[in-house]
Amino acid sequence: MRIRPPLSQTMRLARRAAGTVSGNRMVPEETPVAFSFAGTTHAVMMASPADFEDFALGFSLTEGIIDSPNEIEAIEVEEVGGEGGGAGVDIQIRLKDKANNRFQARRRRLAGPVGCGLCGIESIEEAMRSVESVEREAITLSASDIVQSVKLLSKVQPMHAETGAVHAAGFYVPGKGIVMAREDVGRHNALDKLAGGLTKKGIEGSSGAVVVTSRVSVEMVQKTAAIGASFIIAVSAPTALAIRTAQDAGMTLVALVRGEDFDVFTHPERVTDGAARNVA
Repeated sequence: MRIRPPLSQTMRLARRAAGTVSGNRMVPEETPVAFSFAGTTHAVMMASPADFEDFALGFSLTEGIIDSPNEIEAIEVEEVGGEGGGAGVDIQIRLKDKANNRFQARRRRLAGPVGCGLCGIESIEEAMRSVESVEREAITLSASDIVQSVKLLSKVQPMHAETGAVHAAGFYVPGKGIVMAREDVGRHNALDKLAGGLTKKGIEGSSGAVVVTSRVSVEMVQKTAAIGASFIIAVSAPTALAIRTAQDAGMTLVALVRGEDFDVFTHPERVTDGAARNVA
């Protein structure tokens, strides 16, 4: 395969206080990635060309196409278009019979002229879908846990360190730190890749918190709920709909984490004043 690596080197002219110099800089690649089920394209995302199987598995789970990874028969990654390579990627996902029948019925139900174009979602009803409650297995985190989770995530972002141009989604477990992280040019993509990675490793979403470097939209809350996490912690602010959705799902939404400061928007009773558990 000739799929481009996730980072490329390019020439640029750098203007600084001390003067102007030319030189190289690393920049992230982005490529169209199609998700195809039963040979039919369901959605196309612009994404970093990396972690394709995690992406396919996570997207299938967080969008409710499958209930478990056991419903996927195979995932195949194919390059498409362009003689020089790197034109795009088609991820062919073969579902087992029961899941495939359910998916085909869903597509027939959603068929029609109305669409909102929201990351592959095909109807307003789908975009506004309710989420499963995560309240039953909710954890508590200390203020220090929250601050530490963002600091630790910043240390496991090699693509961002090189380019300053990609998002990250990590999974923080009290006493263990960030046990997994994924990066992508798209914030939703990073979270889908994290969801897939956690599932492949058998890490329960209820055991920790999702930590993201972006703002919190309703999709980020929906995907976090699909992972099973009762906390989402973000560097940037949430939308009003994200707050309402997190409240209804029993999820604690923490945002605007800046140094030792942060805001808790929903279920603040799960944030304590204690110290963070030690992380090796």
